[in-house]
Amino acid sequence: MSDILGFLPLLLKGAWVTVEITVLSLLIALVIGIVFALMRISDNIFLSKLAGIYISVFRGTPLLVQLMYVYFVLPELGLHFSPFVSALIGLSLNEGAYLAEIFRAGIRSIGKGQIEASYALGMNNSMAMRRVILPQAIRNVLPPIGNSAIILLKNSSLAAVITVSELMHMGEQLSASTFRNLEIFTLVAILYWILHYPIARFTDSLERKMSYDSSSRH
Repeated sequence: MSDILGFLPLLLKGAWVTVEITVLSLLIALVIGIVFALMRISDNIFLSKLAGIYISVFRGTPLLVQLMYVYFVLPELGLHFSPFVSALIGLSLNEGAYLAEIFRAGIRSIGKGQIEASYALGMNNSMAMRRVILPQAIRNVLPPIGNSAIILLKNSSLAAVITVSELMHMGEQLSASTFRNLEIFTLVAILYWILHYPIARFTDSLERKMSYDSSSRH
């Protein structure tokens, strides 16, 4: 038992890095997602096509390939990043593509009547989007964002491939030096479950609340 507990300090250190990568990537991806969702629904053909290409590329290629590309290929083009920053870039761009589609669906779900009412009150398109449409759209997509955050947390384990010292990488290092695979990767799995649990509970409560609000209105 003492041997197993001896593994915890390094694994907890890796778990903290996992939390950092997940939170920072999610924050950046939220901004990317909103921007590209607005570009995707824009009347500007160039912006709409550009957003469509970005979304298609990052949703249509494996995250592992994207991480390897940032860490190994971009340096050949003169862009050098640390393993942590490379993981941050890859995860943010990948997550941003999925969030862009989530935000786009949320914006499209707002009734045309509210948009027309905004125009009737003298708002232009950008003001209506900022004050009326986006606040409601963001509220509507909070549960999908929560589910996406859980996936992002688990996907962060792929950063081990580019030697980021997150939870999975620490587990692999301990396993290679001690050969205690059962104990180490059981602890790794438990820690991932503990990290995901608050997000899952929060997402479930949001879904129940929104389901209740929807049923009470009918």
